[in-house]
Amino acid sequence: MKSYRDVFSELDSQKRAALIPFFVIGDPDFDTSLTLVKAAVDAGADVLELGIPFSDPIADGPTIQKADIRAVRSGMTVRKALDFIRQVKAYKDIPIGLLMYYNLICHYGVGNFFKDFHTAGVNSVLVADLSIDDADEVLGPAGAAGLDSVFMVTPNTASERMQRIASKTTGFIYTVSLLGVTGSREALSEAVEGLVGQLKGLTSVPVCVGFGISTPAHARAVADAGADGVIIGSKIVGMIEANLGAPAKMVAEITDFLTGVRTALAASG
Repeated sequence: MKSYRDVFSELDSQKRAALIPFFVIGDPDFDTSLTLVKAAVDAGADVLELGIPFSDPIADGPTIQKADIRAVRSGMTVRKALDFIRQVKAYKDIPIGLLMYYNLICHYGVGNFFKDFHTAGVNSVLVADLSIDDADEVLGPAGAAGLDSVFMVTPNTASERMQRIASKTTGFIYTVSLLGVTGSREALSEAVEGLVGQLKGLTSVPVCVGFGISTPAHARAVADAGADGVIIGSKIVGMIEANLGAPAKMVAEITDFLTGVRTALAASG
């Protein structure tokens, strides 16, 4: 199974940041969601960040909240997400990170969850509502299952806390570019460059930036600020919402967008 280390080492030699699109598994339905993820892989995604839908996604803004509702209503469950991931990995061996909420893991059974999803092809699980103070609840069973650890840092994370997060991270640090929930933004936060630079001084693991990245120009600016990866979610999910009655157009628009971002990232190398 391809690791984060494999991908980021290869991209480092190319001097290019990773393209990391985010999708809610099962949005708007299982088959369309799988088609979209495969299209993202074909468009040049280096890593996938996938969400398992949850009824109360507190870290997410309205766009991804509505995607979670669509996916749940379409019948998506944690166990169906396992099959989804197996099918993605059968299409291409690409690193997959999950971004989700602890309630789903607890309900499934913590140890079994990490073991089953790693076996299916997942590289890491970022638990959005579990702070670094409670990280030991997941680090042991996740590590035992063979998963890398990924944690979030935000613009208001104190330096001492950043150091704690960096010391417990083996996959990549998910760097939140702005205060607030997920969602597309017109302008990129001015905090990105300083935040990335500070983290680079604390750790050798990759630093990836998400929240609010909406254009190829945003992606390039984040890469130019020193980020090892660019995570784009709400912009993509918004394209799904805008084309619910036209799945072919949905695929085409997302493919064109990701191709443009991939080109911008190559130009920033």
